[in-house]
Amino acid sequence: MAGVSLAELRRLLATDAPLVRAIPLPAVRERRSVTVTCPPHPVADALFDRLGGALPVDDEDAFNVFSALTSTLTTHYAYLATLSSWASGHGIAPDQAERYVRGLFADLGRSLSDETRSLERLAADHETPGGTNERIRTTWFSPANATALREALDALLTDLT
Repeated sequence: MAGVSLAELRRLLATDAPLVRAIPLPAVRERRSVTVTCPPHPVADALFDRLGGALPVDDEDAFNVFSALTSTLTTHYAYLATLSSWASGHGIAPDQAERYVRGLFADLGRSLSDETRSLERLAADHETPGGTNERIRTTWFSPANATALREALDALLTDLT
């Protein structure tokens, strides 16, 4: 129940029982997703630890930040669909374009499990200075686009609180 506070849940349910908010994602069914919980609770956190990991946070402000981050998932898929559509518009068969984009980003996604490198380091490790990756990153994901994304997340966060 995104955007429903613990206080509101407590009021709606008319209970003093322990309540925990959680953000389980679809990958939890494969035990590959970290689940944010608030407030920390030994039973809930133990459950989610078995399902990919619990990330307990103490306050709902932090929980709402994670909730806002979760709201970017479909944007990522839309980005991938746009890449595939762009390739199809340049003569690549749609099934081939989608297969390539899926493979490209599935492989890239595996590098995210290397928590010894920051996200900035991963980006740098996948880019040649002055190369094509750097060109697209710096021209498409410009400071203005980064600011627009932050502003969209800030507006969503305001709505969640």
